Amino acid sequence: MKWQEVRELFPDQFVLVSILNYHEEGNKKIVDEVAPIRTISEQDANKEFFQAEPGSLVYHTSNQDFVIHLRRDPLMRVRRSSNEN
Repeated sequence: MKWQEVRELFPDQFVLVSILNYHEEGNKKIVDEVAPIRTISEQDANKEFFQAEPGSLVYHTSNQDFVIHLRRDPLMRVRRSSNEN
């Protein structure tokens, strides 16, 4: 199902979806097709976001497009201590 269809079916709600198809544009993952699993209450959205299985995501239907910003350069780098080989 296209994201626009999900937006029409579940207006102004958080939705847990399984990502079926996407493409990358630079540092963005543009989601093309999803399978809605269920709606999520606003109170549970944060908890559900962090508990989502790989390939699933909680996203709000007020977003025109389903875009995931990719982080290629982590801000924190781990340095090995001098006694490690």
